[in-house]
Amino acid sequence: MPVLESGEETLVGGQAVVEGVMMRAPHSYSVAVRKASGEIVTEEMPLARMSEKYKIFRYPVFRGVGTLCQALQLGFKATRFSALMALDDPKLAAERQAKSGGQPGDKEIPGWAFAGPLLFSLAFFIFAYKYLPLLLVTRLEKIYPVLSGHVYETLVDGGLRLAILLGLLYGLSRFKDIRRMFEYHGAEHKVVFNYESGEPVNVANAQRYSTFHPRCGTSFLFVVFVLAIPFYMLLPFTGFAAKLLARVVLIPLIAGVAYELIRFAARRRGSFLAAMTAPGLWMQRITTKPPSDDQAAIAIHALEGAMQLEAKQGGQLVIA
Repeated sequence: MPVLESGEETLVGGQAVVEGVMMRAPHSYSVAVRKASGEIVTEEMPLARMSEKYKIFRYPVFRGVGTLCQALQLGFKATRFSALMALDDPKLAAERQAKSGGQPGDKEIPGWAFAGPLLFSLAFFIFAYKYLPLLLVTRLEKIYPVLSGHVYETLVDGGLRLAILLGLLYGLSRFKDIRRMFEYHGAEHKVVFNYESGEPVNVANAQRYSTFHPRCGTSFLFVVFVLAIPFYMLLPFTGFAAKLLARVVLIPLIAGVAYELIRFAARRRGSFLAAMTAPGLWMQRITTKPPSDDQAAIAIHALEGAMQLEAKQGGQLVIA
């Protein structure tokens, strides 16, 4: 999650992008990208918390939904910026010019080119983690009648969703470009840990920390998937279409409750709920990889940009 917020704390976070890292503070955003030439470019901007723009997002569960929506929006902007910087690679520019018959290519990417993949991702999420597991368990019930019970059906459905998630993450991690992004993901986590420790933030200190962070989006996904199981057990529907629709409608509610659990676990790491969220940290063995010093430096650059902009706005920086 880019940031877990309340009126009593300032927690930073971010995400990996193409050859870079995005860092977010409560009122500031900064993304740093290393171009093929070695130059580091950044994009920074102030922004308001969702709870400050809309009062409803100040309340438990609702604040999780608001934070998630803003996370998707910021992730979209950061990825777009990093992709544009990648297109600024002279080699890529030459390739585009050759394909355009010698005419200089325009490196600007239209907004719909990013909105399309975003909508596709949402559709894929519903298909892969809602429709497909429900379809598979429905077929399995015909082969194994013992699964026809509501409890067994829901448990198997949940197991299939987790298996699909793990399989896709592992498959993606085998690609070189994705693995490199996972290294930047590890760099982001190490730098956030370094910042939260209160020690000077530098490459040497950051590299001493783990790449597994309890507020990671991977842990959030795991909690969402597990939390969905008891929610689905409460559904009274028996028809396939009704079950599928209910699963889609419940996405915001489950995400909001999962946010509260992750937030609680991050603040009380010795609690029972923290132990329940531990498997989410194990999943980060797939989605985070040890970064190089250069990658850690990029994450620090992004964090410094966000913190400097936060300070200019008079933000009170408090370590939780």
